[in-house]
Amino acid sequence: MQIGPYALENNLILAPMAGVTDRPFRQLCKRLGAGLVVSEMLSSNPRVWNSDKSKQRMDHTGEDGVRAVQIAGADPELMAQAAQFNVNNGAQIVDINMGCPAKKVNKKLAGSALLQDPQLVEKIIRAVVAAVDVPVTLKIRTGWNVENRNGVQIAKIAQDNGIQSLAVHGRTRACMYKGDAEYDTIKAIKQAVSIPVVANGDITCAHKAKQVLEYTEADALMIGRGAQGHPWIFREILHYLQTGQILTAPSIDEVSSILLEHVANVHQFYGDYLGCRIARKHVGWYLAEKDQQRLFRAKFNAIEDAQEQLDTLNMYFDRLVG
Repeated sequence: MQIGPYALENNLILAPMAGVTDRPFRQLCKRLGAGLVVSEMLSSNPRVWNSDKSKQRMDHTGEDGVRAVQIAGADPELMAQAAQFNVNNGAQIVDINMGCPAKKVNKKLAGSALLQDPQLVEKIIRAVVAAVDVPVTLKIRTGWNVENRNGVQIAKIAQDNGIQSLAVHGRTRACMYKGDAEYDTIKAIKQAVSIPVVANGDITCAHKAKQVLEYTEADALMIGRGAQGHPWIFREILHYLQTGQILTAPSIDEVSSILLEHVANVHQFYGDYLGCRIARKHVGWYLAEKDQQRLFRAKFNAIEDAQEQLDTLNMYFDRLVG
């Protein structure tokens, strides 16, 4: 898949997820097969750009591949400034968020709330595209609610105003993450525009990935929650798409190695205090199937020391292997 001058290694993209797609997770997913990884959503409010959280979200030190950054906001001028700021900090692709359904984002009329106002959508896209000389992409939902699925209209606005790739989550804002994603709207969008279209929503295994890709005829797939605790999903999907065969699941030893590496990198990136707290949710995702009664996670979540977290995980996997 091509986005502007950039030819991606494959057509599997890690979705931007606030609080999840930090540098350690992006690097891990890239190594395990993602063709493009997108950073966490960054506010267009310049007052927060120098906060520790924003600086960490903008940290791409040592990352391989194209650096893609997502920005969010509702003011065209501020969005343009945010795009310029991120390009000056090394962003090679700027992605506009019009898909986030979170209340704290939507109450500021940002994220998927923008889908209610196609005229404002157009103003924001025009401002951002004019402000930078890198490709600008867009992520949307199918509409504001099921009675107002205007994804095709928004897609045409995006194409007409310089967006170079469009990712579509197969739910409306009102749906949040409930129910099943629908792909009819994504298929209709793909038929209505010539820019690359990326299908997103409920892609949690290789079979589903192929089904969605074939049904929508999308150019690529974007995987979000399906990668949480399962970062090897990218190589599994890629192998199935290329060979038609299901890749053998990772062994306990490999899962242990990946998880321990991930947790250690989280500690290093955030420092021991914050790193310990952030590691907890990732460990919960990795071990959700193995620790269904949450006994280990209750113990792990009480640990305050980084080395103790790693030692406890080592002992846990030693018992699993034994």
